[in-house]
Amino acid sequence: MLRDITIAALDLPAHVDEALAVQALAFGLGPDEVAVRRQIVLRHMNYPGARALGATTSDGLLVGFVYGMPNSRTHWWSTVVEPYLRAQGNDGWLDDSFVITELHVHPRHQNRGIGRALITTITDSAAEPRSILSAIDTDSPARGLYHSLGYQDLARRVVFPSAPRPYAVMGAPLPLRRR
Repeated sequence: MLRDITIAALDLPAHVDEALAVQALAFGLGPDEVAVRRQIVLRHMNYPGARALGATTSDGLLVGFVYGMPNSRTHWWSTVVEPYLRAQGNDGWLDDSFVITELHVHPRHQNRGIGRALITTITDSAAEPRSILSAIDTDSPARGLYHSLGYQDLARRVVFPSAPRPYAVMGAPLPLRRR
């Protein structure tokens, strides 16, 4: 399934443009959105404990990446999702969690186990006992993957400023379920 794909640590600041090209294709981002996300990624990679993994082909092409960090209630994402989680009695998930900030696989390489390998590999080395993430709140292959790994919906219909669609916040105990 992962034939000719290597999952390994990724120096994301050095490869940010390659990674964002994958994200733009996978997530349908335009050039203006990519420029904003570039600054966000570079800032995130300076946070304590932030780390990234890449999925590369045998010829060195980056076809997927994931990055995350230990969650902090002071991070912008946490301040947005906290009221939604609190309303569901789930705001404790913001503590002692490793947050998956971004996970994207090039559309031509999806459905091959790359996303699963990226997320399980990065969370396997997390010191935190659980993981949280947000995903567009729709029935999608990404949400199906997260559910198969043990993530459960903690809050739905979460609205991020300037996001055109609502998100779901999901959480799972670590280690993630293998299937």
